[in-house]
Amino acid sequence: MTAKERAATAALELVKDRMPLGLGTGSPAKHFIDGVGAKVAQGWDLKGIPTSQASADQAESVSIPLIEPDETTIIDLAVDGADEADPNGALIKGGGGALLREKIIAQAAKRFIVIADASKDVPQLGAFPLPVEIDRFGWSLTVKAIRQTLADLDYGTPDLTLRAQEEGGFFLSDGGHYVVDMALGRIADPGLLDKTLTMLPGVVTTGLFVELTGSLVFGTADGVSVRHLT
Repeated sequence: MTAKERAATAALELVKDRMPLGLGTGSPAKHFIDGVGAKVAQGWDLKGIPTSQASADQAESVSIPLIEPDETTIIDLAVDGADEADPNGALIKGGGGALLREKIIAQAAKRFIVIADASKDVPQLGAFPLPVEIDRFGWSLTVKAIRQTLADLDYGTPDLTLRAQEEGGFFLSDGGHYVVDMALGRIADPGLLDKTLTMLPGVVTTGLFVELTGSLVFGTADGVSVRHLT
């Protein structure tokens, strides 16, 4: 069993029958979705709210009933991965490009659990490029505003890259937005950076998840390490 599989297995222990579940995106979340599918096959009454089309497709392939959330929807538990997690539970997410939908579900869930391998446990965020989802209209003006904001916050002039697709052209999120990856190196105050960038017209959201994480579950070579934050 891999470290990611161990983390997903530990998160599955928190699932109870009749729970609406937020289903994350990425390789650790894939293991979790497979585990939820196995419980459904055993007769459990579980329903999922996926954070991406890829997760929706996987959930359907293992017969997990899906919910289109509305104002009455209660999400008991959301489980997702992270590209980086700091000691306070602040995260960088969005390496897979699903940051907006991931953040919507994480914020709406009663409990948000992060599963990852131990390499994602870092003392400070920023080594992994920070994704920022932006509207396609006037995208270059939005990037210019982001550059100025980073300079004002003493991040200097880091490399900003509009994410591309392997088959050519720019990457589009499930919501039809571009993603800018920012090589900051270090993030001194994740909350301030998230709030400041999100206020810019054209920025849809950032990959910074601050004060959302309930527990961090890191898979290791021979077990799991769990950090409860709330």
